[in-house]
Amino acid sequence: MSAVPYLARRCATLATMAAIVMLFVFSAKSWGQGANGGGDLAGSWQGSLGGALRIVLTIEKEADGTYKGMLNSVDQGAVLPMSNIALKDGVFHFEIAQVGGTFEGKMNADGTTIAGTWTQTGVPSQPLSFTRQAQTAAATPAQGAKSAAPGPTPKPITAPLDVSIPFAPRAFKADGKWQLAYELHITNLAGADCELTSIEAVSDGVTEKSLVKLAGVDLTPAIMHPGQKGEDASRIPGGAVAIVYMWATVASRDDVPAAIRHKIVLKVGSFPDEITLETPPSPVNREPVVIISSPLSGDGWLAGNGPSNTSGHRRALIPVDGHAYISQRYAIDWVQLNPSGTTFQGDRLDNKNYRDYGTEVHSVADGVVTEVKDGIPQNTPGASSRAVPITLETIGGNHVIVKIADGVYAGYMHMQPGSIRVKVGDKVTRGQVLGLLGNSGNSTEPHLHFQLCTANSTLGCEGVPYAFASFEVEGKGWGWKASDSHEAPVEHQMEMPTEGEVVNFSARPTK
Repeated sequence: MSAVPYLARRCATLATMAAIVMLFVFSAKSWGQGANGGGDLAGSWQGSLGGALRIVLTIEKEADGTYKGMLNSVDQGAVLPMSNIALKDGVFHFEIAQVGGTFEGKMNADGTTIAGTWTQTGVPSQPLSFTRQAQTAAATPAQGAKSAAPGPTPKPITAPLDVSIPFAPRAFKADGKWQLAYELHITNLAGADCELTSIEAVSDGVTEKSLVKLAGVDLTPAIMHPGQKGEDASRIPGGAVAIVYMWATVASRDDVPAAIRHKIVLKVGSFPDEITLETPPSPVNREPVVIISSPLSGDGWLAGNGPSNTSGHRRALIPVDGHAYISQRYAIDWVQLNPSGTTFQGDRLDNKNYRDYGTEVHSVADGVVTEVKDGIPQNTPGASSRAVPITLETIGGNHVIVKIADGVYAGYMHMQPGSIRVKVGDKVTRGQVLGLLGNSGNSTEPHLHFQLCTANSTLGCEGVPYAFASFEVEGKGWGWKASDSHEAPVEHQMEMPTEGEVVNFSARPTK
């Protein structure tokens, strides 16, 4: 994915072929003592960064006085989690940990404006001010949308939504628990707008159990409107489609349901009362995931854009040949950190100065090579530097795809030109070297994009989960340093790393 100016810091993924919205939810304790001193942050705030990027903050106040919120970069279609939110002695503070960003500003006496400075790793500090937005009795149609028909909306006979799950969730284990990641595609078949209030996933069966419930500031970041940018994600205009990204966590495999249902609470047009839609059950794939060994070896490997409900890979819904897929649903951009927390030393424009550059890439399982692409020149590291135009053929750079099971294909992207050691039709064994890590295709710096999906394609397939036989987690986050940790690495078996975890793999990939 091409880098988002000012706000996003990420290794590029494969997602520039569509408008990708990255949505984040974060509930955080306030910075300092959580004192509100001089006002209240709750509400909507609008600002502009660099005189070009429209920024909208949506903040809710919890019962205990702490805050949770999101930052919506409207023009970029990106929403990022706010953490350490506080207003103390009139100073407003929040952080965007995902990009190493911090804002501090002073609120005026009547609590309507905040003037301050945005600071981000690798970007010069910039002035950023916010203005509180007045609450309105009723939301207005999105810019460019047709106005609703005149007169009040009559009581709906039924909820006018078509709800589907295009790819059944498959249970996998991560961070010691079992996870279900899937998408709801919701189409509003009415002429009036529909306003989503809450969505709850429940297990289907004699004993109903709530799996996850999204409402308020937790619901809005989970919604994407394909091809649209807007500030009111919970509102679905008549005839429009919304994608809701769902992620449920249960304690054990026995708690994974065979099927799930959804309770969707909404309002239709100007009709004042909420109505509830209960969907029929949808099946859950409870088959075991494929167990693989690591594609890399050594320590300090950060799972950039790794599995989570907030990563860029998770939201990469891309149409290929008339069908929309999320091939990168569980993909990881592996970058290797130095002890200092950086990925490079010296000149950042030289690929050879990155710690992981030239690392051997290993096959994660026995299989047959089904696709090879070589000869794409490497990029100069940078957010917008590409050696070739990005197309469906070049987006993965120099890459190898290996069929490792029926309907399961392992993809290894962005390798060095001339380094690939296999050809189509070759039988490979677990641990065999396929090529060398590089910086080709849609990539901002040397890294390995790794994914499993259902077909022999970089984008025209559905991403499926997997489990590494073994790995150790030693830390988390961009810039993490070994000196920051005071505990020994924690071993994980038969699990998948999640976004931002810093992982150690055995010196040799498991045979």
